[in-house]
Amino acid sequence: MTDPRGTDPDPAFQRVLLVGFMGSGKTEVGRALAERLSWTFRDFDEEVSSRVGLPIMEIFRQRGEPFFRATEETVGKELLLEQQVVLGSGGGWPAVEGRMENLPEGTLTVWLKVTAGEAVRRALQEGDTRPLLAVSDPQNVAENLLAQRERFYRLSHLALETEGEEPDRLAGQIEEHIKAMGRRTDRPSPPHK
Repeated sequence: MTDPRGTDPDPAFQRVLLVGFMGSGKTEVGRALAERLSWTFRDFDEEVSSRVGLPIMEIFRQRGEPFFRATEETVGKELLLEQQVVLGSGGGWPAVEGRMENLPEGTLTVWLKVTAGEAVRRALQEGDTRPLLAVSDPQNVAENLLAQRERFYRLSHLALETEGEEPDRLAGQIEEHIKAMGRRTDRPSPPHK
């Protein structure tokens, strides 16, 4: 468990944002963490799919990636206003200049790390659900995408290796980090509203 930025958010956070490459476990870890915190879990992809009325694969096929990204941006802005929520972003959502740096105050960001090879292995187990991997050489595509996105993921407050880890154990590590933040005494108390 590391803090790549060397900084922590204010302990009085209202949401946890999970970021990471496809297949990193954002949905499973997010559900487990939300249960531990007695919060709500919201998945960006599930919300986009619900609003458009199509599975993600079909959105890409019928409407194209630009339409998906625009819808995802709207969904992200709305969900990031919610409180007592664990959010699972899409793998490409953080990879926009300024997005990770300009999150609402009170957001704890957690990067769930996965290698390109492991991401492809997990994605292929899910079947035909990953439009960006529906190519002849998914390994090469995954390696290139991950290389482009890692610099954005690194802006997270906390980074956790996911390979060989159970979602509930990872959720427990995040919960412990949250508890430790609450015990810190070197930060001023948040203003009362």
